[in-house]
Amino acid sequence: MNQQRATVKENIAIAQNIYAITLTLSKDAGKITGGQFANISVGQGKFLLKRPLGICKVNGSDITLCYQLKGEGTRTLSQAKCGDGLDILLPLGNGFIIPQGVKNVAVIGGGVGIFPLISVINGHPDINFYSFIGFRNKDAVCLLDEFKKSKSLTITTDDGSFGQKGNAVSAYMAGAKDVPADLIIACGPPVMLRVLKEQLTKNNITTPCLVSLEERMGCGVGACLVCVCKKADGSNARVCKDGPVFNINEVEL
Repeated sequence: MNQQRATVKENIAIAQNIYAITLTLSKDAGKITGGQFANISVGQGKFLLKRPLGICKVNGSDITLCYQLKGEGTRTLSQAKCGDGLDILLPLGNGFIIPQGVKNVAVIGGGVGIFPLISVINGHPDINFYSFIGFRNKDAVCLLDEFKKSKSLTITTDDGSFGQKGNAVSAYMAGAKDVPADLIIACGPPVMLRVLKEQLTKNNITTPCLVSLEERMGCGVGACLVCVCKKADGSNARVCKDGPVFNINEVEL
């Protein structure tokens, strides 16, 4: 990982309260694996902590991060203009490692959890992805063009205002028998991942499953212990340092 000063190239709203910021890096960040994240300053000194954002796309020296407006920090970040300089630390954490020989991958994403999954799809053009992504409603729908690179794409909304009514997990379970998945990758809110784990067990689906956890992170490098989660064996893990990607059976959800 390295810390550097990056220049804002674009910072635009892509859905209701959802923004995509593209930064031009000042130096090579090295190899970035889909599922890793960056810690980015929000542009004002009063915010001591950087914000952890999943890496959505990498194009040469340009990197795109997507974020949801939640508090004063992200709202300040949304005001960053083209040409502004922001401090960024990347790449952080462990991403989705696709084992050799995997040819078909089921992708399950909910809400802002869809963002790091895009970098996985873009990074493996030789793999068939079967994507199931869910949004709150039609106003939250974004980045569909990125998921249309999948072999198949199912879109859901909680209220049925776009795509199918339901959620990404229920859509996958309904179509699982038609998806020849060698691996499942998922990212979304904790309740989504908890239901996914329950449904995989209930339906005797033993396909390996990797999940990216969403936790509040302070430092992003494993020092502050804010993002500790429980592992199935009773030990603790730091989501930012040991994850954010884990085998679904490795962690308590």
